[in-house]
Amino acid sequence: MPRPRSRGQSRSDLGPSQRQLRVGETLRHALATILFRGDIRDPDLAGVSVTITQVLPSGDMRHATVYCEPLGGKNADKIIAALNRNKAYLRGQMGHMIDLKFTPDLRFVEDKSFAEAEKIETILKSEKVQQDLAKSGEEDDEPADGQENTDGTP
Repeated sequence: MPRPRSRGQSRSDLGPSQRQLRVGETLRHALATILFRGDIRDPDLAGVSVTITQVLPSGDMRHATVYCEPLGGKNADKIIAALNRNKAYLRGQMGHMIDLKFTPDLRFVEDKSFAEAEKIETILKSEKVQQDLAKSGEEDDEPADGQENTDGTP
């Protein structure tokens, strides 16, 4: 059952609708297919693998933000700029592949979630964090004052 909206709360406050998510996934698959074919004649995109991580269409489905990341994350700014230069061509190709009343206008942006995940993983593997985890593990092994271990050792 849908949650009632409070006064002044818009649909965008609740996040994307099911339709937006479904259309976004359809657009993502279409873009991935077009980029895989390699039909774009742009020297900055020649031989480059691009991962389309997410497509978020606007509420009226007229615009879509495409989150993408080049394989390896190198030259991301140059590749994103090339995709934005070729967005009219990509939109035209998508129009032949999808079944929507309007093909949304595309805006390509770099997906920084991979870089953030790598940064967090590096922090978690650092010596200082490993020392803290080791200390925490030792404290868990010691019994609290006045309690015995379950294996019978003091």
